[in-house]
Amino acid sequence: MITVHHLNDSRSQRVLWALEELGLPYEIRHHARDAATRLAPPELKAIHPLGKSPVIEHEGQVVFESGAILDYLSRRCADGRLAPPAASPEYDVYQQWMHYAEGSAMLPLMLDMYVRRLGEASVPLQPRIESEIANHLGFVDGALAGRDYLLGEFSLADIQMSFVGEAGAMLGRLAGHERLAAWVRRCQDRPAYRVALDKGGPYNMGPKD
Repeated sequence: MITVHHLNDSRSQRVLWALEELGLPYEIRHHARDAATRLAPPELKAIHPLGKSPVIEHEGQVVFESGAILDYLSRRCADGRLAPPAASPEYDVYQQWMHYAEGSAMLPLMLDMYVRRLGEASVPLQPRIESEIANHLGFVDGALAGRDYLLGEFSLADIQMSFVGEAGAMLGRLAGHERLAAWVRRCQDRPAYRVALDKGGPYNMGPKD
């Protein structure tokens, strides 16, 4: 059995969605953020030294980092489903999306979330942040031209990248990026996404309808 250590309002929602899309059996161990600090609870450190989510346990292994978890689930538990064959050119593109999501695309969005709390002190940082957000969201929007999903067909790359699109939507940054906004809605309308949302609980980046 796959055990997901799930934190509300976190990237672990992607793991639940992936499990539903892959049709794998799993159980959820729910963990709640501190209402005041929004930090993960201390008990997560008993699962992994970083004390963060997502983390899964499976057959004696502990796997952390959402991209690594999605890759693990596909390779170890689902015969490679929702990923291109490793020898194909599409796999190289797929891997770029899997790493790009957290390696580059999320950074300016996360900075925007944090510096907003600084008030006037954030003013010198805003032009660079704005420029980087526009650069990354414009890139993803362009990549979706003529296709419903990042690789054409739905894949784990869409799940991994979903947090980027949802963060952009939450921050009101998708104006002028119609393809990206439509892709976010398309992902959120998938039945497996909706089931995972019901099971995962509160998730501020989810659909607002």
